[in-house]
Amino acid sequence: MRRLYILLIFLVLAGVAGAQQYDITFRLEGATDSVMYIARHFRDELQSLDSTRRAADGSYRFRGKRQWQRGIYALVGQDRTKAISDFTIDGSQRFSITADAKLTPSTVKVVGSPANTRMFDYMATLADARQQIDDIRRRKQDPATRAQAEADEKSLFSRMDAYDRQARDPKNATIFTSLISIFDEPEVPDTIADRARYFRHHYWDRFFARSAEPTLAAIDGETLRHSPNLFNKVNQFFFGLLYHASPDTICMEIDYLADRFDDDTAMLRYVFDFIEPRYFRSTRNIGWDAVWCHLASEYYLKGRCPWASEATLHNIRYNYNRLRQSLIGAHGQELWMADTNQSTNPKDWISSHRFPNKYVILWFWDPDCHHCQEQSAELKVLYDSLLTAPYRPFEVYAVGYEADVEKWKRYVREHDFRWVNVGGTNVNIDYQEAYNVHGAPTMIILDEKRDIIMNKTIPVKYLMQFLADHEKNAKH
Repeated sequence: MRRLYILLIFLVLAGVAGAQQYDITFRLEGATDSVMYIARHFRDELQSLDSTRRAADGSYRFRGKRQWQRGIYALVGQDRTKAISDFTIDGSQRFSITADAKLTPSTVKVVGSPANTRMFDYMATLADARQQIDDIRRRKQDPATRAQAEADEKSLFSRMDAYDRQARDPKNATIFTSLISIFDEPEVPDTIADRARYFRHHYWDRFFARSAEPTLAAIDGETLRHSPNLFNKVNQFFFGLLYHASPDTICMEIDYLADRFDDDTAMLRYVFDFIEPRYFRSTRNIGWDAVWCHLASEYYLKGRCPWASEATLHNIRYNYNRLRQSLIGAHGQELWMADTNQSTNPKDWISSHRFPNKYVILWFWDPDCHHCQEQSAELKVLYDSLLTAPYRPFEVYAVGYEADVEKWKRYVREHDFRWVNVGGTNVNIDYQEAYNVHGAPTMIILDEKRDIIMNKTIPVKYLMQFLADHEKNAKH
């Protein structure tokens, strides 16, 4: 009977404890938001998980029955557009944080969460070190204080190295310190000549080596995917380090990452869902359409992206079949179009390929487009300057991208465009599909074989230099 009584008391107490599993309070001096949110990071978004209203004493108290997963979370104000600050839930889920309205690390006081104490102490120490570095750099500009500044810089770096090693000690690991270690950038040895290449090749070393370290391996994929560190690392890699890389290099790095993820479908989706739309139809970067086609053909259309719906795969397949026809290196499809006479007889139409010039500039333009007007005027100056030259390397095949044929013809006549002017609906194929034309102006450059050597609109002022560079590279 006594055992039953003790058991009932235990269950009641457990129920009381379970009814209030988390209790997190923020006291932010000067904060006026009527509502605050706890959110988690997912790529470049913030996903709200909980909310609370400002109490009479100005505090924001979150409490409930949720059992939070260990990780990095964000405190978000009522506009919900950006985080006020990150904090961690690691160990205790009952704690309070007092600080200024911006949660400036140096003002933070934590009660009940050693993990947050260590996190904000670390952030405050780094912020202080950055201020010291700024002061040292200023003093290094003055010959009178340069020597002392250099000595102070060496001393500061030595102290910070020791502090960093102590903060990351595996014996006292927290989610925050473990994530710092996982997302460390590689150190490039002084003996390496091509430092950028080395940095890129070793960029993911710590991330993939984490399974060999017990304190790091304990961090699961869900925690990693909701860490701002992962988004920053992926974003910096593809759209920082690889921003100007060749399409072949970008595709190689995608394949490397995909192979290393093995069966981690969730992580692969995290990366692909972020990079795929950014490579699709990029108007700024030469070759990014080839990267997108690689993603489509080697992953989505080969069944390696099981999360993709049938509708998604249908759209990808449709766009892939169109885009691959207009990639750099593909053979340009021959256009036959009517000129300003607008003959309906195909025998009178003009071919885009049958010119004696080595290159053909396919120029898709709209007389109502201001940028088209500016670039067409520059192209006219260049074209006319070569009319009396012994050799003009290119012909312009200008397609009027305008439904009002009379307006297009009038603009051509008034501006005296002497190149080949075609337009209207008398055409052998859909040039928008053939050359992925989805706006004006669009420039496509064909070589002597009428293969595509440029499928992005480059400023006219760089056109001759581009052709010269192409000639030079073709010889090697």
